[in-house]
Amino acid sequence: MTPQEITLHQRSGILEVAWEDGTRHELPAEYLRVFSPSAEVQGHSPDQAVLQHGKKNVKISAVDPQGNYAVKLTFSDGHDSGIYSWTYLFDLGNNYERNWADYLKRLEEAGKSRESQFIAVGR
Repeated sequence: MTPQEITLHQRSGILEVAWEDGTRHELPAEYLRVFSPSAEVQGHSPDQAVLQHGKKNVKISAVDPQGNYAVKLTFSDGHDSGIYSWTYLFDLGNNYERNWADYLKRLEEAGKSRESQFIAVGR
């Protein structure tokens, strides 16, 4: 499956992907960030995966094509090592509800939050 159009909606933080079969996915930046295919997030095996938290307000700052097979997303928190193949991106779109529910459950079980833990300190 190959995307026909990829649109980054800066204000909403949604990456919209229109596929060649007519399927459309609207993927939030936070979702894409916590499901990054990078080794930093996924580990080198499922038991090495690192639960991402505090990413509620992350934005996508760049979308860079990687040949004819993927895009590299750069996020506002500096994360930029995930290469999202068309297959992986399509899978994320098709399984959004299940993946997101599982992620929220894992966050709760770990006592973690979607909210950032950074506190702004005035000078």
